[in-house]
Amino acid sequence: MSHSSQDNAIESGRLVRALIYTLLIFFVIYYLLPLWVMVANSLKTLDEIRGGDMLAPPKDITFEPWRQAWSKTQIGVEATGLKPYFLNSIIMVVPAVFLSTFLGALNGYVLTKWAFRGSNLIFGLMLLACFIPFQIVLIPMARILGMLNLAGTIGGLILVHTVYGLGFTTLFFRNYYAAFPTELVRAAQIDGASFFQVFWRILIPSSGPIIVVTIIWQFTNVWNDFLFGASFSSYDSTPITVALNNLVNSSTGVKEYNVHFAGAILAALPTLIVYIVSGRYFVRGLMAGAVKG
Repeated sequence: MSHSSQDNAIESGRLVRALIYTLLIFFVIYYLLPLWVMVANSLKTLDEIRGGDMLAPPKDITFEPWRQAWSKTQIGVEATGLKPYFLNSIIMVVPAVFLSTFLGALNGYVLTKWAFRGSNLIFGLMLLACFIPFQIVLIPMARILGMLNLAGTIGGLILVHTVYGLGFTTLFFRNYYAAFPTELVRAAQIDGASFFQVFWRILIPSSGPIIVVTIIWQFTNVWNDFLFGASFSSYDSTPITVALNNLVNSSTGVKEYNVHFAGAILAALPTLIVYIVSGRYFVRGLMAGAVKG
């Protein structure tokens, strides 16, 4: 290849790379623009927001909208802010994520290493649950919660999210365990290991990537859920997504947009932190599950 051809190839490569980076920068700005609007306006006074340019940075930064959204603004009967509803969501999310992840891992273990007649059919039915719309299960779930005396409680919301998430968690772990060496399980059984000993000592220690994927997936779905929270909660068990909707829609008189923006960021903050801290592990876990599946 001549020297001029090499220069042309290098120049073409630079142009392509520059075009790719330009497009990536454009998409980054496009997707981060709503977040910038929320953050910038949550730090402005209401008079400054009324002044016009919502894209402009705040002239005089104030954290009063954040304090009002967290503990002062009136959402229900009392002016408690979003704090009690934030705590409700934490109390709901942690058990729901743990239970759905544990049961999904157990199902994946049984469906791959203890397969039985009809196990594929059962897996197919559980997989079907991933495609059932939320709205279809509202009435049956309401009847079940009423029969169990869990209607309007955080325990009822935990049960709803655990059951609805089982299809996804079973799918993740089943695909991950499908290529796990069955010889290791058989060897452990020959050495006298029981059902749960094999599960705890062999499979779980090797399941780090898919556990991270499942936790992130379930945490995001449960935390951001609105329909189940609005349908099955009461005043004492309202999650933060429902409280945020009430904050925005029940305001009377002057609309405090800065407080609304601050409340929206507070509601989204846990999922943002989860993805920022462990997003790379989420991608690795998905790739590992895809290869093993």
